[in-house]
Amino acid sequence: MRTIFSILSLAFLMLASCDNQEKTTSANFNNDWLFILDEDQEEFSKEELDDSSWTNLDLPHDWSFEKGVRKGGDQGQGGGYHDGGIGWYRKYFNVAKESLSKTTYINFDGVYMNSEVWVNGNPLGKRPYGYISFRYDISKYLKAGKNTIAVRVDNSLEPSARWYHPCGIYAGVSLIEKNQTHIEPNSIFITMPSIAEDKASVNVKLNVVNASNNLESKITIIAPDGTVLTSAKSGVEASKSKINLEVETPKLWSPESPNLYKAITQILDGEEILDEKTTVFGFKTVEWKTETGFWLNGENVKLKGVCEHWEGGPVGGAWTKPMLRWKLELLKGMGINAIRPSHNPAPPMFYDICDEIGLLVMDEIFDGWHKKAPEDYGKQAFDEWWQADVKEWITRDRNHPSIFVWSLGNETHSDVAPELVSFGKSLDPTRLFTSGAGNPEDMDIQGVNGGSETKAFIENNKLTKPFISTEAPHTWQTRGYYRTQTWWRDNELPGTYELPNLTEKEIFFYEGLNPKDWKNRKQRYNSSYDNATVRVSARKYWEVMRDTPWHSGHFRWTGFDYYGEAGLVHGGLPFNLFMGGALDVAGFEKDLYYFYQSQWTQEPMIHMLPHWTHPRMEKGTVIPVWVYSNTDEVELFLNGKSLGKDKPGTVWNEMQCEWLVPYEEGTIEAVGYIDGKEVNRTSFSTAQQPSTLQNTVTKLDAEGDFRASYILTSEGMDANGNLNPYAENRVYYNIVGDVDKVSMENGNPIDPTSRTKSDYRSMFFGKTRLFLEEGQNAKEASVIVGSILGDKALYVSDDITIDVQSVSLFGNNASNDFEVLYTIDGKNPETDGIAYAEPFKVEDGTTVKAIVKQNGVLVLTMEETFGKNEGLFWGDEHSADMWIGRGVNISAEDGALTGSAKPSRNAHRFKGSGFVDFKGGEGSITWYQENDGERGDYSIRFRYMHNNEGKLYPMKLYVNDEYVRDMEFPATGGWEKEWKFVPAIIVLKSGANNIKLVTKGESGPYIDELFID
Repeated sequence: MRTIFSILSLAFLMLASCDNQEKTTSANFNNDWLFILDEDQEEFSKEELDDSSWTNLDLPHDWSFEKGVRKGGDQGQGGGYHDGGIGWYRKYFNVAKESLSKTTYINFDGVYMNSEVWVNGNPLGKRPYGYISFRYDISKYLKAGKNTIAVRVDNSLEPSARWYHPCGIYAGVSLIEKNQTHIEPNSIFITMPSIAEDKASVNVKLNVVNASNNLESKITIIAPDGTVLTSAKSGVEASKSKINLEVETPKLWSPESPNLYKAITQILDGEEILDEKTTVFGFKTVEWKTETGFWLNGENVKLKGVCEHWEGGPVGGAWTKPMLRWKLELLKGMGINAIRPSHNPAPPMFYDICDEIGLLVMDEIFDGWHKKAPEDYGKQAFDEWWQADVKEWITRDRNHPSIFVWSLGNETHSDVAPELVSFGKSLDPTRLFTSGAGNPEDMDIQGVNGGSETKAFIENNKLTKPFISTEAPHTWQTRGYYRTQTWWRDNELPGTYELPNLTEKEIFFYEGLNPKDWKNRKQRYNSSYDNATVRVSARKYWEVMRDTPWHSGHFRWTGFDYYGEAGLVHGGLPFNLFMGGALDVAGFEKDLYYFYQSQWTQEPMIHMLPHWTHPRMEKGTVIPVWVYSNTDEVELFLNGKSLGKDKPGTVWNEMQCEWLVPYEEGTIEAVGYIDGKEVNRTSFSTAQQPSTLQNTVTKLDAEGDFRASYILTSEGMDANGNLNPYAENRVYYNIVGDVDKVSMENGNPIDPTSRTKSDYRSMFFGKTRLFLEEGQNAKEASVIVGSILGDKALYVSDDITIDVQSVSLFGNNASNDFEVLYTIDGKNPETDGIAYAEPFKVEDGTTVKAIVKQNGVLVLTMEETFGKNEGLFWGDEHSADMWIGRGVNISAEDGALTGSAKPSRNAHRFKGSGFVDFKGGEGSITWYQENDGERGDYSIRFRYMHNNEGKLYPMKLYVNDEYVRDMEFPATGGWEKEWKFVPAIIVLKSGANNIKLVTKGESGPYIDELFID
């Protein structure tokens, strides 16, 4: 939480957007809010209130992320088991008397969801959609002196999305003061009717609020280098103005050269400037051709994109601009040229950054046009609000040069589609419209999600309009985890491209969980060899996209890992996030990141996998060693001996250089050559137990209304400075000075530790991170970092080291003068501790406790347990045999339960964590399943049990809220352990599906699992 403590009455410091005092002024409204959660009283909206017990905080704020993961969390598996609720915000601000003659807007960039706003107790309005900006004119409610704003945010109906969503005012707020005569918000529309090498025409339209006679509008065009190019004036008629200009030799905007121009729009009353606004724009030409795909500025360009939830990454939904720039620049560094914000608009700063760094944006407005999640916007508000939200979205974003196409929905189908397209084109006739697999017949461009991964789609398609793969490929990787056997999410599907195993038998035998404790076969980590997928590898799909002329390009799912959809691929708790990204939620690059970099970037690069620390592997075991590189050739060395050269190929399974290397400890090194000369190299050396922390700090500079952020990365190193890729010890933090903790993240999908409330986070495959933000008026800050280090399982060594460091962030010289006391017998180290001086040994099952003092003051309290059953599970080739050939199975107790349906463990031989007992009453179970393919028939089975002879417990089966048939459940022979199955055939549509069983007045049997075969 970005907590600050200050007086409640704040001076309203107007930050002038320009020198002339008559022009627009805008106040940073992000600081010094008051907040309360899960109390909902009407009086909270009043002007005067005793809110002294409320929490002080700064925006952006995401209370769901701060609360963290909870078994039974309101958002369910789709939301990563986070909560919803109702939250209230209040803020006090001062207004000068002279401001009362002006027009004042309060502008919200993002509030999730169902927000209501009051000023001085006066209601302003409601806004259901959580992913849209909005504003209110508050002029008539203001008074000189102290004023009050109150915001109610209602997330009581959950799940309201199919993935994790933020809760609260998760984006910036600003107070904007204008003359009563001013430019209407979002009314400026800049178009370029013609663009040629020597000249481009520019058309600017706008509306004026409170226009009067004899007003003029003036447009001034500024070049990317700041030069004034041209200007023109026009009269304002009927509150509207239109001006045409010409720009000589325009510099085009592209991902490689994101040239940005500015249009300064002024409203003039004679010589007086009544209002002024600067709009960033760019020159580019876009064409879509059925036979050859996407053309930008006259060049045939492949769209090398990623889908990205706003919430992908380490902060939930509460992104500041410095953190968001860090995220987008990491993605750009992978080589992407396009991004699809899925499945909703982002706050305006997202598009500003994409304009600046050069990312084409497929701007998307909705997930569904009707209910997809149980309580989503499609259900709650779409019919009433879609036009208002589409208008805000398009008019707000249409001047951004980064936006090249509008997307109206995702895996959704409705008769409203033609109306959506028509309404969208009335607001922007210059761009085409598509959707992610929604009503393609009504779109200008056919967008296809997972179905575009199939061999049949690619080889047999007869297109009648331009095509883009809006969501493909779907592959998964867990950073630092490897398996040589191919893993298919739903077992191998028909029509898939080949993806053979890398070795005849599996050679890696470690897991996050013991397979005996899995709820289903999905509850394993996913291999970083690019061999865990639905139906295609990342390498093969790049080959397909590159070599198919009509294939415009793809948006892989996803850029970053994200919280939520934890049951879809990963089987549910303890998994709480989705691992489809090229980067994990901590922002650590996966091996996949470097595959794309090797194909999509020009700067010489080299990356090798896997690491070379395999203490439990038999010597001589043959390991596939891959090197991703864009050099001409790569040579591999093991302990100084050359293993030969290989060249990166163009066929999918030759894109990596590859050697089969018998394992022996030592150093493995890859050297890249261009024109026969070495240009880069990379190496791994076999690591011993972790014995020290390597701490590095990355500063993200302050930007806009947001203060600087810091990323503190800690890595577990051995005594020789080698990263130990299995280091999983806790890293403890004591934050000192003027910074606030935002989150701690390591990328581990099953780590239950609070990301915001705990004082430690364990390393995950050797790494973890602390994210911080400067406080107001910050002067100095540091972080004391400590860890009890060693091999968790004591397999490599029983030596334990304690490392404590003070890491300076800014403004001070951190002191490393510490006193460390520890015990290994369970006693309190503060009273019975031994002074730490050198590494010590422990036995199986030992818990080491330690305290750290600085100048006699306790600064850290740490503990770590070591033993053969600690940390990662280490098994053998048969550990997961019980799951071979199993289909998709979804536990009933993890579904959405209503009525008397309750989770239970009061029987035997159930799968997962329990089953559902209707306890003699009525109720329902709803399961959710994603279908990345086309609509089709699927065989399902319900695992159930009861022993009432002659009773069938009839239940209604619904799929996507449509009645399918009645199901009957004959007696199985017992109420304790005799489980059986009843089958059915159902039709699953492409995308999200729900499957529901509802009792019919005779209660129901025990229901254990739904199998989709």
